[in-house]
Amino acid sequence: MLKIKQFAFNPFGVSTFIAYDTDTREAMVVDPGMISDRERKIFDDFISTNQLKVKQIVNTHLHLDHCFGDNYVRDRYGVTVAAGLPDASLGRNLARQAAEFGMVLDSEDSVGIDVPLNEGDVITVGNYSFEVLHVPGHSPGSIVLYCAEGAVAIVGDVLFKGSIGRTDLEGGNHRLLIDGIKAKLLPLPGKTMVLPGHGPATTIEAEKTSNPYIR
Repeated sequence: MLKIKQFAFNPFGVSTFIAYDTDTREAMVVDPGMISDRERKIFDDFISTNQLKVKQIVNTHLHLDHCFGDNYVRDRYGVTVAAGLPDASLGRNLARQAAEFGMVLDSEDSVGIDVPLNEGDVITVGNYSFEVLHVPGHSPGSIVLYCAEGAVAIVGDVLFKGSIGRTDLEGGNHRLLIDGIKAKLLPLPGKTMVLPGHGPATTIEAEKTSNPYIR
């Protein structure tokens, strides 16, 4: 069975997800946002308690709040970081991103992409497959992870319940974001659970009928 655990980490309230197969115990970590020892312990305790084998880090994009914990997870669990290559410059410049929010990072201030992800790539988590959908606009390399078998899409900051990602940050493009949502997300089955990078879950059908930004 596919299970997805959601945490809310760091001052931005980022949704960090652990997607795992209960049969194989293999796990994928999406957007590790842990910034404190307390948050890292919460994360590690869940991995340990559930006897999970972390196989991959995947970032939906490389805005700082979504990757505070990348290097920690990479080093502790011996895994690689996968993300959309157009976001590479964001990962290299976490310190600059932090400064724009009045923050000073006290840890390694860059994240590299070990595994570039492109439209149509497939990431396996045990017996389940997540297809990569490239949906730029919030950031140049923003991706969505869609699992047809699990009827779920992990969408980062592309789409929210009743809203969409902001497009006023570096590399943002409102038209690209709207076009990408309409072309790649709205055609998904209506029952598909949408797990955003902040805030509550929703469904494709709910957003098609009530989201004022994409109607």
